[in-house]
Amino acid sequence: MDNSMIGKIQKAKRYAAEPERIAFHSLSVDFKGSNNEYVTTLGPDGWHCTCPGFQKYAICPHIMTLERILGVMLKRQRLPYANGQNVVSDVEKATQYSKEIDRLKFTSFEVTVHGEHGDHIVTYQDGEWECNNEYFRTHKICSHVMVMERLLSSMVTRMTMVKATD
Repeated sequence: MDNSMIGKIQKAKRYAAEPERIAFHSLSVDFKGSNNEYVTTLGPDGWHCTCPGFQKYAICPHIMTLERILGVMLKRQRLPYANGQNVVSDVEKATQYSKEIDRLKFTSFEVTVHGEHGDHIVTYQDGEWECNNEYFRTHKICSHVMVMERLLSSMVTRMTMVKATD
């Protein structure tokens, strides 16, 4: 491993400790709930989930889970609870789900990583990574992709062999 790659790994580790550097613009997640599988998305028009709870209340444990896991990276207010929603049950499910990340698989997302030398766009689509960073264009890996792999761990198909605990 050359010094350049070691520097990229160190930078990714540093960025992962500063999740406020990340801004999600969109995402799509396959979510294994307690009863069924759902697709939870975030786009320009806000959140959506294919579960019945979202259809009725415009909020659900699946969105609440992603709000917990992604936190400051979402750059938006959490959705408010809805009238008639079983808040206690949904909060309990979201708490449980956020500890069971094997239930979630990102199928796509777009984020901005606020790096030391400027902002970079990282996209992920069905296991394929892209970044508008010049190093990525020539090496097909960069610190911006590595930081997302660290932060999302088993919820994405990893491009590198670097462990999140390194």
